Amino acid sequence: MNNQSVVRRTFKPDRVIQPIYTGGDVALDSAGKILATCIGEDALLTDLETGKSIGRIEGDGETLTALILTASASHLIACSRSLSVRIYELGPSPNSNTLDASLQRVLRPHSTPVVSATTDQTGTLFATGGADGSVKVYDIRGGYETHSFRGHTGLISALKFFTAAPGTQASSSSKKQRSTPQSNEATEGDEQSDGPLSFYLASGGEDGKIRIWDLVKRKAIRTLDSHVSVVRGLDFSSEQNALLSGSRDRTAIVWDARTWKPARTFPILEVIESTGFIAGGQYIYLGGESGRLRIWETESGREVTKEQASGSEGNGIVQTVYFPTLPFVMSVHADQSLLMRSTEPLSNPGSITSLKSLPLLRRISGTHDEIIDMAYVTPQSDLLALATNSESVRLISVSGMDESTRAETGDQYFGADVGLLQGHSEIVICLDVDWSGCWIATGAKDNTARLWRIDHANGRYECFVTLTGHAESIGAVALPKNPAAAAADSPAFTDPANHAPAFLITGSQDKTIKRWNISSLVSTTDKKSIRALYTRKAHDKDINALDINHTANLFASASQDRLVKIWSTEEGETQGVLRGHKRGVWSAKFAPKDTPAISGDSGPAKASRGFILTGSGDKTVKIWSLADYSCLRTFEGHTNSVLKVVWVKAPASEEEPKNKRTAFVASAGGDGLVKVWDATSGECVATLDNHEDRVWALASNFKTGHLVSGAGDGVITFWADTTASTAKAEAAASIQKVEEEQMLKNHVYHGNYREAILLALQLNHPKRLFELFSGVVKTFPPEAGSLSGVKAVDDVLKSLAEEQLYMLLLRIRDWNNRSKEAPVAQKILWVIVKSYPASRLVELRKNGRDLGSVLNGLKAYTERYYRRMEELLDESYVVDYVVRSMEEGGFVDGVLEQVPPVNGHLENSDFIMVE
Repeated sequence: MNNQSVVRRTFKPDRVIQPIYTGGDVALDSAGKILATCIGEDALLTDLETGKSIGRIEGDGETLTALILTASASHLIACSRSLSVRIYELGPSPNSNTLDASLQRVLRPHSTPVVSATTDQTGTLFATGGADGSVKVYDIRGGYETHSFRGHTGLISALKFFTAAPGTQASSSSKKQRSTPQSNEATEGDEQSDGPLSFYLASGGEDGKIRIWDLVKRKAIRTLDSHVSVVRGLDFSSEQNALLSGSRDRTAIVWDARTWKPARTFPILEVIESTGFIAGGQYIYLGGESGRLRIWETESGREVTKEQASGSEGNGIVQTVYFPTLPFVMSVHADQSLLMRSTEPLSNPGSITSLKSLPLLRRISGTHDEIIDMAYVTPQSDLLALATNSESVRLISVSGMDESTRAETGDQYFGADVGLLQGHSEIVICLDVDWSGCWIATGAKDNTARLWRIDHANGRYECFVTLTGHAESIGAVALPKNPAAAAADSPAFTDPANHAPAFLITGSQDKTIKRWNISSLVSTTDKKSIRALYTRKAHDKDINALDINHTANLFASASQDRLVKIWSTEEGETQGVLRGHKRGVWSAKFAPKDTPAISGDSGPAKASRGFILTGSGDKTVKIWSLADYSCLRTFEGHTNSVLKVVWVKAPASEEEPKNKRTAFVASAGGDGLVKVWDATSGECVATLDNHEDRVWALASNFKTGHLVSGAGDGVITFWADTTASTAKAEAAASIQKVEEEQMLKNHVYHGNYREAILLALQLNHPKRLFELFSGVVKTFPPEAGSLSGVKAVDDVLKSLAEEQLYMLLLRIRDWNNRSKEAPVAQKILWVIVKSYPASRLVELRKNGRDLGSVLNGLKAYTERYYRRMEELLDESYVVDYVVRSMEEGGFVDGVLEQVPPVNGHLENSDFIMVE
């Protein structure tokens, strides 16, 4: 039996990467610094330079349907399915680098949800379009309605404020048609206002029509009817004096604002979701179902961007955001990713003949969706590779540099998207990294595995080879975790990015495992011709996990058939079978090199062969000895399947000898918890909770001591090991507590009542404080003129601060609840009531203090004590009556008298003793 004490470990969330966009509208300010996005019913404000959240505006319980931000970021308007439109004023927080949002107005402009919304350039007005076909215009600061338009027969899908050029007129046709009383529309013969600038609003609807509303005349001056499907984009160019519209009918039209007739029609041949002018109206950009941002010349109608392959089904563009003051166009995609593309190639319009695409400046993942697997990448472990329920693998920065260093070096902020590994045609469900961090192996549902080269220093992330041969989805891959016996000064060791791993192991749902020799491909020209060195029928059910030990001579396979098998990497022969789990095994990890010896129930196990850790659907974690393939420890504590297990770096301790160190492991489960276990004692030493869904991915960084967990809620939590700092803080706090208690005793002993009372309140020592007041109340004789018995105590009680007085009332309430301590509590309460006016006591309600509950507690027990006193007083009258009656019956001045004998006899009962 192991009597070693359990080492308690503590972790805290050091960094958390959370979703910033889960669908809906996206808005930017004109400076391109503040990003406003929808998170379900809430609106999130993010600093684009640092990637940090600078504000979160809670919703009303319903999903947001529209979100707009003024150009100066002074106001934010949020529309939800509850039909409400909320106007918030934004301003910098005085105590932090965040924005405070104060609710100014709550409006209900439509009888149906708001579908589209926009603001004007000055941030004075905003317009909303409802599903009922109505358009409303509001003053942002005043919060009142300025215009109301009707005319569309379907929902409003696009809105755009614009100012017409001076002198703009309609066509010279003199014929005018009579407007119908049911509509505010004017016919094509109506003239627009001449002279000063006129302010207009264009609206596009589900009916395919575009209406131009004159905000001065308060009516429609034109109806543009050339589209045959929903109008999804509207933009106006003052340089071209033209309006641009894009529709789901696969066309875009440039309208001449002088005649409101089509100046040019662009056959886009794809469903358009967003469009706009760029480079002073010289070009137009369009985004749609293909996921490509395409550029066209306005005058010639020629497409500048070359034809590209369409993206995946979920990669279509749903919105674009652009300001003429910004050097980029932001496209919002259906997979909740945001791409920022540079507009610099369009700065010289005459010099461009063709363009592959606008250069990608930055990629922002709005949400990582369901994180299935992850691993640290690069030799410095400054990237994290994520398999996120998609066909691509995302690389994000986790370098952890401070803001000043990041600004000087130009590196990405923590959590920024760095690269994307694209090549699989189906969802990637597993990945693994070699010992150097320069090579990633991935397995997907397309029945293929890929090996990727990661050259972060040069920004190259490319597929090295594609491995085909499995008949079903690949559920597990493994790369060697040692430098393949390379010498420390060999090229394979010093330059691992240019030397592929020796081999790769894959496991599939076809129940087979394959070994692929990779090192021979360095000189091979046709990498598609690679074949597996061997294939083995490994299990009776799906293979969930693979791992290679630190010497690369063994690998393990875990399956849904409840077995874990140990194989030789060279021959592919079974070396041992681990039986004991009652359900499928989800994860298996070999112990790292120099893992301390682990003792089982039958005694210590040999550490020379090593250990392996497994997690299963039976909610248990097990450690096995590779010497005899026996189970050493079983950890129970999860309430759902254990999905991932890792070995954890032990806390550093200079006093602990190396041979006495303890091994630790961590497990992640379907219950959303991460647990850290002491491998020697079998006890759970920490439970980490920061996820709302099952935790699929778990990684351990032995360099920094961090644990990283990724879950189905899209949240990535970086847990910092605070065991050492917590132990130091607890030791310091314990020493400080002893010193303060001794100081308190010294003050009481020397009669320093002020220091003693204030220190007892500060340390929250009700017992010490009660003993002090008890001694004061029992002082005999009491000092003349003192309320409590000691004038010095009276002076202290009269000069307490509000917080100290409130704390003392809390203590008096607690003492008053106990009858033995009630007399002292009542005495001190009486002193306080006599020392302070009622107005001063009422002020204690400020700053969230619950004075009412304190007074109610005092009142209840005080009334009980008074009732008891009244009952005792009533009973005392009975005693007095009995004594008087006894005196009248035979006692005079307390002297015993003889009662006359009865029948001549004296009895013992004839005498009554009265003291």
